[in-house]
Amino acid sequence: MLDQPEDIHALFKGAPQTTEFKKLRKRIVRQTREALDQYGMIEPGTKWLVCLSGGKDSYTLLAVLHELKWRGLLPVELLACNLDQGQPGFPATVLPEFLERMGVPHRIEYQDTYSIVMDKIPAGRTFCALCSRLRRGNLYRIAREEGCSAVVLGHHRDDILETFFMNLFHGGRLATMPPKLLNEEGDLFVYRPLAHVAETDCEKFSTAMKYPIIPCDLCGSQDGLQRQQVKAILDGWERNSPGRRQVMFRALTNARPSHLLDPNLFDFAGLMRENENLK
Repeated sequence: MLDQPEDIHALFKGAPQTTEFKKLRKRIVRQTREALDQYGMIEPGTKWLVCLSGGKDSYTLLAVLHELKWRGLLPVELLACNLDQGQPGFPATVLPEFLERMGVPHRIEYQDTYSIVMDKIPAGRTFCALCSRLRRGNLYRIAREEGCSAVVLGHHRDDILETFFMNLFHGGRLATMPPKLLNEEGDLFVYRPLAHVAETDCEKFSTAMKYPIIPCDLCGSQDGLQRQQVKAILDGWERNSPGRRQVMFRALTNARPSHLLDPNLFDFAGLMRENENLK
């Protein structure tokens, strides 16, 4: 069914007809369906705010969600949203023109968070944390204004792994981006349907589809970011042992609290020998 060119969403028009691309596309669709089902993201009849940055990951997210909806497998309303954060030189017409051409319902929001970040963050410091908080706050507001139940983000498997190791190396905790999260106010879900999808697959897919990629020139322009350092470490492990990333990701889905050291997750103090239970 996925290979029939006459039965396809506009986002897939002009897709390569090679066997390699068809396998890639089917894999991304399958892995996204797995995440949607495994983490209980689908509430029929709700509306999702699908966040579109113009990067390879968000284009992949947009396409696969519309593919699933086109096939009748995702019974929710989808609203694409781009938050123009006022970065100098940002090509503001690219995404609106693309979304119009694809027939995708959307909202473009302009908020100059760039100036706030540049004013508040000292020279040489990273922008990511403040930029992310400002962006997330605006997206929550837009979701509420549009009657959405969830904010949907394009974070993939490798983003989740990198965040885990950043918390491990720099935060002193075992934590990462969850595929499904309830915000602090308790009124919106945050979903990451690409949780099982590899970054390389997102890159191959968006490149093959020739989507108009917009690079991030704010965070991406800074050298020595912790995330880039972690990515380099993971890249090295993957080169030396292909498949290592997937093994590590599988470990995140197979936690054993009794074999860690957190007494809040397992009652070590209450653990007794079998003969003591008989007394």
